[in-house]
Amino acid sequence: MAWPDLFHRGALLSRLSHHHVAVFLLTFFSYSLLHASRKTFSNVKVSISKQWTPTALNRSVEPVEIWSRNHLFPGAEEATLFLGTLDTLFLFSYAVGLFISGIVGDRLNLRCVLSFGMCSSALVVFVFGTVTEWLHFYNKWLYCCLWIVNGLLQSTGWPCVVAVMGNWFGKAGRGVVFGLWSACASVGNILGACLASSVLQYGYEYAFLVTAAVQFAGGIVIFFGLLVSPEEIGLPGIEAEENFEEDSHRPLISGAENEDEYEANYSIQEGSTVTPIQAISFHQACCLPGVIPYSLAYACLKLVNYSFFFWLPFYLSNNFGWKEAEADKLSIWYDVGGIIGGTLQGFISDVLQKRAPVLALSLLLAIVSLVGYSRSPNDKSINALLMAVTGFFIGGPSNMISSAISADLGRQELIQGSSEALATVTGIVDGTGSIGAAVGQYLVSLIQDNLGWMWVFYFFILMTSCTVLFISPLIVRETCSLVQRRQARVLSE
Repeated sequence: MAWPDLFHRGALLSRLSHHHVAVFLLTFFSYSLLHASRKTFSNVKVSISKQWTPTALNRSVEPVEIWSRNHLFPGAEEATLFLGTLDTLFLFSYAVGLFISGIVGDRLNLRCVLSFGMCSSALVVFVFGTVTEWLHFYNKWLYCCLWIVNGLLQSTGWPCVVAVMGNWFGKAGRGVVFGLWSACASVGNILGACLASSVLQYGYEYAFLVTAAVQFAGGIVIFFGLLVSPEEIGLPGIEAEENFEEDSHRPLISGAENEDEYEANYSIQEGSTVTPIQAISFHQACCLPGVIPYSLAYACLKLVNYSFFFWLPFYLSNNFGWKEAEADKLSIWYDVGGIIGGTLQGFISDVLQKRAPVLALSLLLAIVSLVGYSRSPNDKSINALLMAVTGFFIGGPSNMISSAISADLGRQELIQGSSEALATVTGIVDGTGSIGAAVGQYLVSLIQDNLGWMWVFYFFILMTSCTVLFISPLIVRETCSLVQRRQARVLSE
């Protein structure tokens, strides 16, 4: 197996300047901070529920006047249901926002859009969790409106950071770079848990305060420090660099039956000068090869991935009777598995120069891991191990589709010369995925209440199988291409 040129003689490292490192770190931590605020909300749900449903046993609410003012719900079940409703509203507004943010990001300055989203979202989180508690003002409609607005504002993050990364890092080596970089969501989950737990003893409002303050500061840093593209400082863009090199392999996103057909179908007026394309329309982005299959596949996969994100601590406490704090700490192993899986699978896809076959193998093994995890014994060590394996095979492909593959789709030869497609394509892929995740949260609670946790895992297995089904044409095509390449190499030897 011939490795890409970028892996030989340290070529990848030799191409990285301090600007590349700065862009990597700034985009990484900007999205980590956005995810941290989401995780904070998940971590303080128990405290919020207690504050909204004070009882005679709640000694923190002694005067009758305060009890009446805080009595937003008659019981914990109603409060929990409303918190789940807020999750669903957030995900739906986040999904709609992703479609809009992708289009906006390709037409406005990515740095400004990202900074605005981070700072504005921080203010909304501050009002939602801190101001309302300081003023003892509890209103269901206000909470719903604020969380819908927060979803729209947070949606500016992912399309913008993927587009900026795509501007700086070319397709050669993109799998391993984006695989490592896509760990930003998992790091954000861990960061949010740490920030919330560090101040939760003073009241849940301080968890929101700290998270919002850090996120707002991050938005200011992004506005003054992030370079959107190499052209901003006079460096050649990714496309210009790649055009000077001999292309020793075919593009990772391929729409033809073989490589010769790819050259015929995806070359834009070979031998002529390519006119730079302005931001492409939403319809044009949807029609790009691979966008719809990967979007539908990601809707199924993100449903499973986000179900683990929202429900794993609850499942551990509910199914095994473990304490909430212990369940929160144990759930981190799923994120650890996703980080390792995304990086390793991205590296393998770079070596193979194909993404779909790597995804297919990982998803098939994910089905096996889901079966194994659903039958985990009441042992924390074994559960953590099975959880990490499950995260490896589910979180890894999820990270690949949302980052490296989205960047591949937004920089196909079909639209070469246009950097104004990355955010739009990323918004379509992640937006479709978020719709699936939003629907999934309701279905998971419905299935669990009526049929039990084992049927929830059967549902996860079905959705993972649908993920493979949606990209099966790409899997077959790219696998055949690998076989043909191997046969050609054998014949030439």
